[in-house]
Amino acid sequence: MSGTSRAQLCFLLLSVTALRGHARFLDIQQDNEISPEGLLSLLSSELKRELPEEFVYRRALRCLDMVAVEGQFTFTAERPQLNCAVFFIGEPSDIISVEYDSVNIDCRGGDFIKVFDGWVMKGEKFPSTQDHPLPLYKRYSDYCDTGVTRPIVRSSQNVAMLFFRLHQSGSSFTVTFRKLINPFPCNVVSQTPEGSFTMIIPQQHRNCSFSIIYPVEIQIGELNLGQHNDLKRSILGCAGSGDFVELLGGNGMDTSKMYPMADLCYSFNGPAQMKVGCDNTVVRMVSSGKFINRVSFQYRLLGHQELQQMKGNSIEDVCLRA
Repeated sequence: MSGTSRAQLCFLLLSVTALRGHARFLDIQQDNEISPEGLLSLLSSELKRELPEEFVYRRALRCLDMVAVEGQFTFTAERPQLNCAVFFIGEPSDIISVEYDSVNIDCRGGDFIKVFDGWVMKGEKFPSTQDHPLPLYKRYSDYCDTGVTRPIVRSSQNVAMLFFRLHQSGSSFTVTFRKLINPFPCNVVSQTPEGSFTMIIPQQHRNCSFSIIYPVEIQIGELNLGQHNDLKRSILGCAGSGDFVELLGGNGMDTSKMYPMADLCYSFNGPAQMKVGCDNTVVRMVSSGKFINRVSFQYRLLGHQELQQMKGNSIEDVCLRA
């Protein structure tokens, strides 16, 4: 495994926040005891695992963990665990369902279990507040507030997180993780550094982002943005048209804080490609809701030599040095 790949996984898997005491909205910082190699091994084994439909996969959770396979997961505290988080991820066409099966915690004593609709890393959230359909406070579901009345929590995209703090040894909980089909995926974190995807927004006023947490080459094969007035676009630029695709690069998760690499607001067929030497590469579509917008693209991981060659190239150089 190359040093570059390990660095990207370190960003994804080890930027986990010390959950701050009484803060309502939680952030993630570097504070854990698990090596990136260990978590990579866990994620890789889970992604490759093939289970019979009638078999229910069960395993224990770690304080810092990633779950990609459906099943039932239990955490039992052997000592106070104050800074824990679990990353859930599905395929791009999935949404996440987390169901509380049993919970034995002391809410009055300061314990909590919270599900977040998305991911949080280094204080930055995906999807960003600009791209998520819910206000930020509605994206957190606290078991101690809603556990009895809301035993099942569902995400809006293919990723979700579970934060928990347990003060006493013997405290425990069990949850069931399921993946549900999303017919029009909007806001996706890719499980892999290589693949392809088609994003469709069917006459809805919304923004959708596809995040690849690796430096990659993006190749757009098709872009269809409906009918537009070309004069309006030429005067106001892509943002003025209300319907466009932008390529973003950065070292965080929040798309509003990333570098704009390219704006595309003309429909076309045929390859258009760009290398983005950042920890996070995003294809983001903005839709006015007037048209059916569609973009198809492929992506692949950049090699070490390619990244070295990109140093000194303005924006890419900023990402590589950050």
